[in-house]
Amino acid sequence: MTTNRVTRGRGLRAGVVMWAAMLAALVAGPAQAAMGMTEIAAAGLDGPMTVYYPSDSPSRRGAGPFALDVAADGRPVRGNGRLVVVTHGTGASPWVYADQARALVDAGFVVALPLHRADNYLDHSDAQGALERRPREVSRAIDRIGEDTRFAPLLSLDRVGVYGMSAGGHTALTLAGGRWSYANFRRHCDTHLAADFQFCVGVITQLNGGLLDGFKQWMARTVIGWRFADETVRGHEDARIAAIVAAVPAAATHDMASLATPRVPLALVTARQDRWLVPRFHSDRVLQACGGCEHLVDLERGGHGAYLSPLPPDLSGVLAQMLADPPGFDRAALPAVHAKVAEFFRRHLLP
Repeated sequence: MTTNRVTRGRGLRAGVVMWAAMLAALVAGPAQAAMGMTEIAAAGLDGPMTVYYPSDSPSRRGAGPFALDVAADGRPVRGNGRLVVVTHGTGASPWVYADQARALVDAGFVVALPLHRADNYLDHSDAQGALERRPREVSRAIDRIGEDTRFAPLLSLDRVGVYGMSAGGHTALTLAGGRWSYANFRRHCDTHLAADFQFCVGVITQLNGGLLDGFKQWMARTVIGWRFADETVRGHEDARIAAIVAAVPAAATHDMASLATPRVPLALVTARQDRWLVPRFHSDRVLQACGGCEHLVDLERGGHGAYLSPLPPDLSGVLAQMLADPPGFDRAALPAVHAKVAEFFRRHLLP
């Protein structure tokens, strides 16, 4: 009798421990997946495509200037079944969006970053022509990941998100239904050259109040007037794209009437101290034209490079001045920004 009571007591305690462990596991939820990172090889005229994704492989911090903590070529696992394509800024790399990608991967998304031809960190020989190619490259990025045997079984590509920053923001606005022309660029720069100088000339030089400022403006107007007379209206749409976020977008070339009613939910994230794409000529105009657009974030002290995270190292010259954080900007604000972007896509892409 005593032995039976002891045995039953031990069994009861074991059962309680087992149920407590199961309850704790249910409350805690599944272990968070690592962020996998791999590359889909170049194909035809399209360059390589970096993919971030949920993985059950162990991650470790890599070498190099960005030292990302990822599961390199780790095994993909199913997340929420949705894809977000990130279209990078002019001259950029896939790694400066890794923190935003991590927030998206933590929310279950697969994130694809095509390297835009002739407008990336390896080759920026045709950034102007790239504006025409970029939206089609985004569409082909969706095709390419749908053909990859690692990811195709894990994704439904009928509702895809797009996140674009700077020149990628221009691409994002175009995919939202925006129409633009090179002639609009010429007209804008003829009228607002001094006030929006870096958008019009890039980072080859800047106005500094010196004796050469007048010559720089004359030369810029001459070259722009000669190269950007084309009135052709351009656009590109993809029915699979169902939600878009544009970060500090280049927008002065767009016809604002075409963005008054975007074809899909469109959100903007902006930076008040942006000196490369001055807000009143770009993001503010989009927000004024599009009453239904969501203004997810406006970083009061953020500059143009605020949404590059991690920020590229060893910047110099005019580029460093345009991308470096202004005094008083605290990068501790960025995780909340990345989370808001991920939540926007969750609301609009998931059932």
